[in-house]
Amino acid sequence: MVKELSYKQIRKCADPESLNFDTTEHLTPLDGIIGQPRAVSSLRFGLGIQEVGFNVFVSGPRGMGKMTAVKSFLEELAKNKPTPSDWCYVNDFNDGDQPKALRLPAGRGKEFQQDVKKFVEFIYREIRKLFESDEYSSKHDQAVSAMQNKRDQLMRDFSAAALAEGFTLQATQLGVVLLPAIDGRAMSEEEWKAIVQTDQDKMIERRKALEEKLKAVLKEVRQMERTAQQTVMELDKQAVRFLVSGVLEDLKEKYKNLDDAAEWFNDIENDILENVESFKQSSDGKEKEEEPSSTYQVNLFVDNSKQDGVPVVVELNPTYTNLFGRIEKDVYQGTMFTDFTMIKPGALHRANGGYIVLQVEDVLKHFMSWDGLKRALRSRAIQIEDVGESMGMTSTKTIRPQPIPLDIKVILIGRNMMYYFLHEQDDDFPELFKVKADFDISMDRDDKNTHDFLTFISMLCNKENLKHLNSQAAAKVIEFASRLADDQEKLSTHFAAMADVIREAHYWAVEDQAAQIREIHIQKALDEKVYRSNLIQKRIQELITQKVFLIDTDAAVIGQINGLAVIRMGSYEFGRPNRITASVGPGTEGIIDIERQVKLGGPIHSKGVLILNGFMSATFGSQKPLTLSCRLVFEQSYEGVDGDSASSTELYTILSALARVPLKQGIAVTGSVNQKGEIQAIGGVNEKIEGYYEICSATGLTGKQGVMIPRSNVQNLMLREDIVEAVKKGKFHIWAVSTIDEGIEILTGKPAGERMKNGTFPKKTIFHLVEKRLEDFTTQLKKGGKTEAKQKSSKKNKGYWNK
Repeated sequence: MVKELSYKQIRKCADPESLNFDTTEHLTPLDGIIGQPRAVSSLRFGLGIQEVGFNVFVSGPRGMGKMTAVKSFLEELAKNKPTPSDWCYVNDFNDGDQPKALRLPAGRGKEFQQDVKKFVEFIYREIRKLFESDEYSSKHDQAVSAMQNKRDQLMRDFSAAALAEGFTLQATQLGVVLLPAIDGRAMSEEEWKAIVQTDQDKMIERRKALEEKLKAVLKEVRQMERTAQQTVMELDKQAVRFLVSGVLEDLKEKYKNLDDAAEWFNDIENDILENVESFKQSSDGKEKEEEPSSTYQVNLFVDNSKQDGVPVVVELNPTYTNLFGRIEKDVYQGTMFTDFTMIKPGALHRANGGYIVLQVEDVLKHFMSWDGLKRALRSRAIQIEDVGESMGMTSTKTIRPQPIPLDIKVILIGRNMMYYFLHEQDDDFPELFKVKADFDISMDRDDKNTHDFLTFISMLCNKENLKHLNSQAAAKVIEFASRLADDQEKLSTHFAAMADVIREAHYWAVEDQAAQIREIHIQKALDEKVYRSNLIQKRIQELITQKVFLIDTDAAVIGQINGLAVIRMGSYEFGRPNRITASVGPGTEGIIDIERQVKLGGPIHSKGVLILNGFMSATFGSQKPLTLSCRLVFEQSYEGVDGDSASSTELYTILSALARVPLKQGIAVTGSVNQKGEIQAIGGVNEKIEGYYEICSATGLTGKQGVMIPRSNVQNLMLREDIVEAVKKGKFHIWAVSTIDEGIEILTGKPAGERMKNGTFPKKTIFHLVEKRLEDFTTQLKKGGKTEAKQKSSKKNKGYWNK
C-alpha cells in the first residue's frame, strides 16, 4: 500500500526564530530588483550597449511590480551618467515656418533664455529712447529739411514757369494738375469759354508741353524723397547698429562655443536692422500693438537644469501628442494662428539622452503612437507634427519645427504574449527591440532570497508609513509567498499581491491598536480577502450539502468517483468536486466521451480521453482486440469541460466499472495519466484539496476522507493550517501516487496486479477482473454476432427494405 503524506509534507512552515530579527524595522532596505537575476542581466546589457536597435522589452505576468522595479533600477543607474543637453526653439528668420532647434549644455538653456530676454527688453527700451533723443531728432530733421527745401524750390521754379505760360498748379485728390490762369489765378469755366477757339488750342498745346515738364519735375521730387528716406534709414541703422552690436558682441562671446547660437545672434542683428521701424512709436505717441520681442523670444523646450544624471520618464498615457509633443494654437479675431513659442515637448523630448518606460499595450491602443515611436527610433530623430494636418483633416496654416536628434533607450513593459505577437506580426519590432528581459514568477526559497524578500517588506513599510511586521507575521508572509508560487521551495515574485496583504494587515493592526503587525493580522487579511470573494463557492457548497449537486463523501460505489476541478472567478480560485461516472458494456466503440459528443469537452480534455483508449489497448488489448463500449460523463456539468487533470480519475472509474469493484467515495482524485499508466502533475492542487476538504467538513469528517494527487505535485503543496491540523489528527488524508496501479489499490483496497510470464494477471487483482470482464464481453458479442453499431445499421437497412 502507498503511504499517505504526513502533515509535515503538505506545508513548509517558516521558522520565526530563524529570521533573526524582532521586527522588519531593523532590516536595511535593499535597493534594486529582487529575485530576478536573469532580468537584471538583460537590462544591464540592453541599457549598456549603444548600438541602434538594442531597446528592451520587459516581459512577465501582470502584478509582479515590473514597472516599479524597472523604474527604481533605471533611476539608480541614471545617477551616474552625465546630464543631457537642453533644447530651445527659436525663430528662423530665413524661414519662419520652420523654427530652429538649438542645443545647449545642461542648465544653460534657461540662462540663454534669460539673456536673450534681457537683450530684447534692453534694445526695445533703448532704441525707443534713441529715436526720442534730441541728437537723433536734429540729424533726422536736418536730413528731411534739406530734402524738403530742394523739393519746395523745385516746385516754386516750375510754378513760376507755368504761370508765365498762363497756367497755375493746383493740388487735387488725383494729384497735381495744370489749370489755365488769369491774373495769377485759375480761370473759371465761363472765362475759359470766352476765349476764342484758336487761343484755346494754343493754350492746350502749351499745357501738354508743361505736363511733360511736370512729370520730370515730379519724378525728380520722388527721387529726392527716396534719397532722403534712404538717408534717414541709414541714419537709423547706423544708430541702432552702434547700440545693438555692443550687447550682441557680449552675448556672442559668452556663447562662442555654440556655433548655432552665434549664428542666430547674427540673424537677430540683421532682422533688427531690417525692421527698425517696428521699434518706433506711431505718430500719435502710442506704441504699436505688435512688439518685436515675440520674434526674438527663446522657447526653452527641454530644461535639464534641475536634472541629476540622465532623465527617467514613465509615460502612463502614451498618446501621440504626449509622446511627440504638440503645436498649440491660439485664436485672434476669429483666426487660428501659432508660432514657435507654442511648441510643447512630449515624453520623448523630456527623456532624450536617458530612458523612457512605456506599457506596450497602452502604446498600441493609442492611434499613431506605435508607428510614430518606430519611426523615431529608426530615424533617430523626433519630428513634431500636427496630427490633424498629417491626416489631411485640417487646412490651418501651421509650422514644422526642425527635428531634434534622438538618443534614448526605450523600455517596453508587457506580457509575454504581447512580445511574441509583435515579434511575429511586426517586421520592425525584432530590429528595434533586440533585448528581452524576462521577469520570473518565482525565486528560490533560499536564505539570500528570503532575506531580500524581507527587506522588500521593510522598504514597503517605510515607504508607505505602514506598521512593521514582527518575526511571526513575517514568517506568515513567507509562507503566503510560497503558496502564491505553488511550490514549497519557491517564493512568489508577485510583489503587488504581497504588498496588498501587508497593507490590509496594517489596517487590521490599526483597528486592533497594535504597535506592530502580528501573525493574527496577516491571517485576518488573508481570511477577509477570501471572504470578500467566495460567495459563489459557498453557494456551491450549500447545493452539495443540500443534495442538489450529488456528491458522495462516504461509502463505496462501482463506476463512480469524485473528480476535482478549479473554478476561477476573477482573481479568486477555488476547487470543487465533480461526480464522474462510467457505464460499460460489450461493443467495439471503445471509450466514448459524452462531453465531447455534445460539444462541451475542450480539445485537451478530448485528448485525455483518447489517451485512456491508448492505456486500455496497451494493458488489455496487446494480445487480442478490445471488446468494449464505455460512456464517460461529468454528472451535473452544464458548462464546458477542458483540461486533462481528470483523466486518471476517469480511468479509475472505467476500471471499477469493468472489474465491478466499488471505489471509495470519500477519496477525491486529481491527476492526468499517460498511455503507460503514469500519473502526471496538474495545476491548482492546493485549491482542489481545500475545496474538497470544505465539502467534507460541511458534510462531516469521518476520518476516511481525503484526496489522491500525483506524486510530482507534492512539492506544490502549501495547504491551509486547518487542513494541516486535520491531517495531523487523522481526520483527513492525502495520498501521492505515481501510477494507476498505486491509485486503484488505494481506491479499492485491492492490488492492481502485474502481468505474469504466462501473460495473465494474478487472480482477484483488479486487472485480472477487468481482463476477465472484457473476455466476457467478447463472448457475448460472438454469441450475439453483432456489435451495437452493426445492430443499429442492420435495423436501419431492414426498415428501408420493408418500406
